[in-house]
Amino acid sequence: MSTLAHTMMTAARSADSGLATPGELDRYPYAEAPGTDRGTGWDMAEPDLGRVGRRTAGSRGRGLHGQLVQQLGQMIVSGDLGADRPLVPEEIGQRFEVSRTVVRESLRVLEAKGLVSARPNVGTRVRPVSDWNLLDPDIIEWRAYGPQRDDQRRELSELRWTIEPLAARLAAGHGREDVQQRLTDMVGIMGHALGQGDALTFARADNEYHSLLIQVAGNRMLEHLSGIVSAALQVSGGPVTGCERPNETSLAHHARIVDALAGGDGAAAEAAMRQLLTVHPEVERVVPAPREH
Repeated sequence: MSTLAHTMMTAARSADSGLATPGELDRYPYAEAPGTDRGTGWDMAEPDLGRVGRRTAGSRGRGLHGQLVQQLGQMIVSGDLGADRPLVPEEIGQRFEVSRTVVRESLRVLEAKGLVSARPNVGTRVRPVSDWNLLDPDIIEWRAYGPQRDDQRRELSELRWTIEPLAARLAAGHGREDVQQRLTDMVGIMGHALGQGDALTFARADNEYHSLLIQVAGNRMLEHLSGIVSAALQVSGGPVTGCERPNETSLAHHARIVDALAGGDGAAAEAAMRQLLTVHPEVERVVPAPREH
């Protein structure tokens, strides 16, 4: 992917989700509050912690609560706050200069994601990776821009290989004309964007295309996993698939899938999707192509 395309696609992710880009985050850019005592619970965390209120422009609209969730979530996922680390609400409130209510609500969100647990007489502690909801879009995002970025990309690619070819096959048996037309429209938009060098529009149309395809498959459980595909399309860097390098070949595979759906040919739709998701030669070992039968 070109530098321009990477920049535009990252900007799209930031604008749509309200998250700061990796450059804006610069990991944990908050300035240290003058005279603030670190406290023993944070002695192994990043040195540049400080006020949530000084969040960068990328997090506008998320509020203190959303910013604190983002900050603590990144610290846990990156390993700066390791498993079984106690999280003392009073300490967090002082460190980030937020109210007890903001801290309490933020920890509840993190608990719902499986990152922390709160128990009477024990308090709130960081949970091990095995307990995390790894399908949560925020956790996918945090892993994709942290030390586990390579594993996250590989795992997302492998999941897409499992989900999307099956979805394409199933979708061929559901002749919804409105969805078929919308998929055709997305291919047209992608083609126009490609001709204009508009990577942002291409990425948005591509995202909607893949989400629609899963929704029309007629499988509620697959539909529930559509967020994985969206997350995979929104994170960048590392091994790449055909979707992530806008070109004529990628566009042709998208069009072939639509044609196969229109003809009710599930096998052709599945095959075209596998070709679309085939990784480039330099990273082919990440997701090996299936054997032909």
